[in-house]
This record gives sequence, structure tokens and C-alpha cells, in this order.
Amino acid sequence: MPGPSTQAVIFDIGGVLLDGDAPMPGAVAALARCHRANIPFLLLTNTTRRSHADLHLALQRAGLDISSAQLLTPARAAAAWLAAHHARGLLLVHPGLMADFAEVDAQPIGQSVDMAFSSASTHHPQWAVVVGDAGEFFTYHALTAAFRALMAGAALLSLSDSRYFHTLGGLSLDAGPFVRLLEVAAGVTSIALGKPGAGFFQQAIAQLGIAAAHITLVGDDLHSDVLGASAAGLQTILVQTGKYQPSDADQLPLGAMLAADVMTAVDQILTG
Repeated sequence: MPGPSTQAVIFDIGGVLLDGDAPMPGAVAALARCHRANIPFLLLTNTTRRSHADLHLALQRAGLDISSAQLLTPARAAAAWLAAHHARGLLLVHPGLMADFAEVDAQPIGQSVDMAFSSASTHHPQWAVVVGDAGEFFTYHALTAAFRALMAGAALLSLSDSRYFHTLGGLSLDAGPFVRLLEVAAGVTSIALGKPGAGFFQQAIAQLGIAAAHITLVGDDLHSDVLGASAAGLQTILVQTGKYQPSDADQLPLGAMLAADVMTAVDQILTG
């Protein structure tokens, strides 16, 4: 269980550190306490409606003391995947995320893409459909264009397998349900570049340079945060803020802990 053996922490952002653009209660103090205790930490998020730079700026404006390098986002991971595989990206994402793909060959799903993939007999293995939280841009036309690209051989990259997220207005659908829709329709399996995909957690573990068993994740999502991190070998704390639901407590994996909020979680980590 989290305690003296914890040598590093990974924090989720939405519902843990931020509520919209405002800091969650205790968030500023929690990160400050980690700094004072010389506990390294990273922020790992499935947020895909704003670029890495915009999100980092929002965190700083909220009073959270983090560097750009301490923020890991799935869009950055997707851009790296496209570059490494020499693939062209078809982006079904929110416009706020486009800046993260400026240095790779990528374009939004649109009419030209729809026409290019109108025939399933045309094979385009160099393409990859990238799906994030497109919000209101999840239109029938965009989803059909993505489906046609997948049927023609494009890969499917998922920036988030989360089912929903918490906003000031309540719970909202995340990208996960739309990724599942495309998987079922096209008969493909997505490559998960966000939580709960193992690769995203492994990226954080590698950056911290600490064994997974000595890292504790603090999150508000039972499935994407706690179950995903536990499968990757991390210790976990589920905070009772953000998208937390009372029924989540009955589904915690062995060894996972509950905490009222992020400050309480950090107290548990540092005091055992």
C-alpha cells in the first residue's frame, strides 16, 4: 500500500488537480508538499481538448508549480507515433489540440479525406486515424470519414479510452465511446496512447526512472486511472472528487486506497 516505499507520484489532472481551470481544494498545497519532500512527480492526463502548451499555461495560472516536462499528454505521444511510423494522421480531435500536431504530417478529418477513402478497395497503410475528445466535432460526417479510412487500412490511434469526464456542468462523454464505435464498425483494434493504455504509463515510468512498484498514481477515475495503473504495476489512490462515484469503492483492486481529496492522498503517501 502507498507509504514510505513510494518514491514518486503520478497525478491525474481533471477532477484531481483542476476543476475546469480552477485548482481543486488542496491541489496547490499538495504539489508544494511534494516539492518540499523532494518527491518527483508527473502529471498524466487524458485531456484532449487543449494543447500541451495551453494546458501547461492553465496549470501555472491555477498556481500549480510544474514544468512543461512534468506534463505528459496523449497528443504528444500520438505525434511521436506518427513521426516514428512515417504515417500521415487523420485527426478527429478538438481544434484546440491541433498545435500538438504542427510538426508532423497530419490533417483534420474533412471532405477531401472522405472522398479519398470513399472506396474500401483503396488501401492506405501509411495513414492513421487519431481520435481524441472532439466534443461537438464528433459529427456523423466526421465519424463516417474515419470509418472509411479504417476500412481502407488506416490504423486507429486512441488518445483516450476514458468513458466520461467531469466538468463544471456535470459528467460529459469522453473519446472512449467513440473509439469503441469505430472499432466495432470497422472491425479493428485501436492503439491506446492515453490512459488506461499500458504504453502511456510506461512512458511516465521511464521518465521518472523509478520502478513501477515504488510509484503511486493519484486519480479520480476507477477504470482509466486506478485499474490502468494497477495493471502497469503502480500503487494507486482513488480520490473521492471529480468523476468519482460511490460505487467505485466496491471495485477497487487489491491494495488500492481511497482518499477524500488530493491533499489527503499526498498525506497518505508521505506519512504511510
